Amino acid sequence: MALKKSDLYSSLWASCDELRGGMDASQYKDYVLFMLFIKYISDKYGDSKDFAPPVVIPKGASFKDMVALKGRDDIGDKINTQVIQPLIDANSRLARSDFPDFNDSNKLGDGAQKVEKLGNLIAIFENPALDFSKNRAENDDILGDAYEYLMRHFATESGKSKGQFYTPSEVSRIMAKAIGISPANSKAATTAYDPTCGSGSLLLKVAAEAGKHITLEGQEKDVTTAGLARMNMILHDFPTANVLSGNTLYDPKFKDGELLRTYDYVVANPPFSDKTWSTGLTLGEGGSGDRFQRFTWGVPPKKQGDYA
Repeated sequence: MALKKSDLYSSLWASCDELRGGMDASQYKDYVLFMLFIKYISDKYGDSKDFAPPVVIPKGASFKDMVALKGRDDIGDKINTQVIQPLIDANSRLARSDFPDFNDSNKLGDGAQKVEKLGNLIAIFENPALDFSKNRAENDDILGDAYEYLMRHFATESGKSKGQFYTPSEVSRIMAKAIGISPANSKAATTAYDPTCGSGSLLLKVAAEAGKHITLEGQEKDVTTAGLARMNMILHDFPTANVLSGNTLYDPKFKDGELLRTYDYVVANPPFSDKTWSTGLTLGEGGSGDRFQRFTWGVPPKKQGDYA
């Protein structure tokens, strides 16, 4: 009997949580989510016969190659150099900052402790219920949904550090419906943008309401979270979505020439009550000093990053 998705996700969370061994949830999540990512792309694209698959898996850089490293004294270094780095070299949208350091002794321990912890983490994802290769067309969202499930639980465990807030899927769905996007008014060239995109969940809900592969772009100030968003897009079959890292207010990345790019739809769950939102900006009366003229209606209070 097939394992229900809800049971699979809760089992996955319980197994990962058990192995955490005192590591902070905000750090451990990076290792778990990368494992889910490498498992997904290996199953879906590892044996792809496509001339140009959305994600290229170099020889020796798949999940099976990680399994073969279990028990080796240099497992952490080999994951970094033989799996992660070749993936980055073969896929221009991925960056080293997207992935955790699997040889970090401060987080994973030294010697036998690191070998055991990484081996156990890999073993979790050898669960036959997470085999995506035999069912590519149906239930295409199983690992993407698992990613969201784990993100939500890690966000809850981590608290609201660094001004980051996980947008519940129910809220994202309501926001996506409220903006009025639908299959009737969407096409591939339809654009949607999130200036504080976090892990990209809200953008993906907008795409789900559109019912087709629209153009998604987002910016996220936390480098690691931006990497998680890029992986999230790939897991949800949006490998061409463009997520860039940087402070949207101080250094907006999406521009057409010297003007800010405009979009058909914009959504956001901004950092509320951010007391440092104006860092780097010199704003005068009526928003003067901002070269993009974003504050002509007035400059928000210093402690209200959400208004900004």
